[in-house]
Amino acid sequence: MQSKDSNLNGTVAVGSHTVSRKKTFDWRNYIVYFAFIGVIIYFSVTLHDQGFVSTDNLLNIIRQTAMISLMGLAMTFVISTGEIDLSVGSIAALSSLTAALALQAGYGMIGGVAVGLGTGLLVGLVNGLLLTKLGIPSFLVTLATLGTVGGLAMWITDTAPVPIVDATFNFVFGSGDIGPIPILLIWTIVATIIAHLLLRKTSFGRQTLATGGNESAARFSGVNTQRIKLLVFLGSGFMAGFAGLLYAGRMHAGRFTFGQGDELSVIAAVILGGTSLFGGVGTVIGTVIGSLMIGTINNGLIIMGLDVSQQMMIKGLIIILAVAFGRKAIKR
Repeated sequence: MQSKDSNLNGTVAVGSHTVSRKKTFDWRNYIVYFAFIGVIIYFSVTLHDQGFVSTDNLLNIIRQTAMISLMGLAMTFVISTGEIDLSVGSIAALSSLTAALALQAGYGMIGGVAVGLGTGLLVGLVNGLLLTKLGIPSFLVTLATLGTVGGLAMWITDTAPVPIVDATFNFVFGSGDIGPIPILLIWTIVATIIAHLLLRKTSFGRQTLATGGNESAARFSGVNTQRIKLLVFLGSGFMAGFAGLLYAGRMHAGRFTFGQGDELSVIAAVILGGTSLFGGVGTVIGTVIGSLMIGTINNGLIIMGLDVSQQMMIKGLIIILAVAFGRKAIKR
């Protein structure tokens, strides 16, 4: 009887012979890239006369999608564990307001940043503890947090915006440009590099994917899955808080309306980018491309004259298509 052995390089040893396994190309793994190129080409042709391909408009798309991209990076880790966070938009709004209030109270830029990020971390901690300690499903936890935090953001200022007059804060967190490059693009690139390295090159990233792939197996392998889930929700709250700072810096004010509906765009970007809604598979680069694709579609629809309700319908359809074509969804 011939012996059979295999290794991680895709070869199988049968007796004294080695047979190579050919890796087949799965186009579903790259659907977001093909779709993004297709969207760019379509709008470039149909809206050429309206200035879609102008440098100013393309940079505007980057500015508009930066917050979605940043929240999407953290959401990639959350969804990779098989969980979900619906509260990111409300956290961004509340963080923008608490940061603006701290600046208004005279705590300076460092104080404002600390308060804004602390707000996001606190809500993320609450979400994580309710999930890991009380066993409440993340969908229900964050759905409740979405409403509670959103209501708090409206209540603390009686729905009034809080202006920010700190020019340095506004420059660093949103409205500044370094030469022709928007500072929002720089923040996005830095965060993307960090998130990619964290997911692909660290034990935390491997444990995150293992938790979502098979939580029981990961636990028996020595992974503290509850700790991993708590950390990813802390990260989600932190990045939502950071997005709130960017909203505030870009608009020179904190508002309770910032982030409304962002949870839909963030989840769509993550799933469309190739992260499995069932957990265990995650891609940071795909998330950013998914975010840019959604931003490009929104921008093109606005130039075409479609209203907000029609844009919301398109986002919903994007999520359906993303799940339909997602690799994990099809395999399962």
